[in-house]
Amino acid sequence: LILNLLPQSPIPLQFLTGRHFHALFLNLVSSVDRELGDYLHEAKADKPFTLSPLQIVRRGAPPCAPTNHNHILQAEHTKPIAAGTPCWWRISLLDDTLFSQLTQLWLNLNPNRPWHLGPADLLITSILGTPQSPQPWANAISYAQLYEQSSDSDRQLDFCFCTPTAFRQKQHDCALPTRDLVFNSLIKRWNQYSGIELPKTILDSIFPSFFNIHTELVTDSRSKFIGCVGAMSFRLLGNVEPLVIKQINALANFALYSGVGRKTTMGMGMVRRLNHQ
Repeated sequence: LILNLLPQSPIPLQFLTGRHFHALFLNLVSSVDRELGDYLHEAKADKPFTLSPLQIVRRGAPPCAPTNHNHILQAEHTKPIAAGTPCWWRISLLDDTLFSQLTQLWLNLNPNRPWHLGPADLLITSILGTPQSPQPWANAISYAQLYEQSSDSDRQLDFCFCTPTAFRQKQHDCALPTRDLVFNSLIKRWNQYSGIELPKTILDSIFPSFFNIHTELVTDSRSKFIGCVGAMSFRLLGNVEPLVIKQINALANFALYSGVGRKTTMGMGMVRRLNHQ
């Protein structure tokens, strides 16, 4: 889902962090279903949603215009966002039951009711749930459809890490997106929510073939995180059955919704699969 937002008053810099967007999402959920909001707030394990950082719509540019050819999104802001600045914000829902429970949120949205991000009032001007030509981050599909539509012959997997991406390894973070870290993150979430179990052995034929990545720092009031952004490609090598190719392509296509790595509920780990043609 893409929420198009219009701040009615300036958004101070200290409220433009993942923690505050996380709180705003829980407030939106609680406005429709208080029990669901409390449940999501208290859930300690993997949470069935991801959030983007707030994106400013640049004058004269389409709403999703990337900052460069790699589709990199703005993960941090260096100054407050002025009143009247059009923005967009993405929410992805990984659990089909969660999607249906929140349908009331966008069906009954009051366009005149302000939401609060710190001291700032935000109006939600529209919500997009299907792909639009200037906004490719909106989409909706069932897991069964996503699986069925995935290719059983495409061996090229091109990704863009659009917001800083990092992975937890034991007690520490790792910003280097190895095959195992990227695809284990995807397969874990896929198996948790899809109802279509995939074996981890399918990852054995995946090898990195290209990367153009660098690290970026994400800060909030309590901590700093190092993540990677940029483009990376993987290729399927050797004798791989069409069924396995299909399963791996389904995982690669799933990345658009699930993200990868840590803190995807606070704006990190947003990933797109790119068309290698």
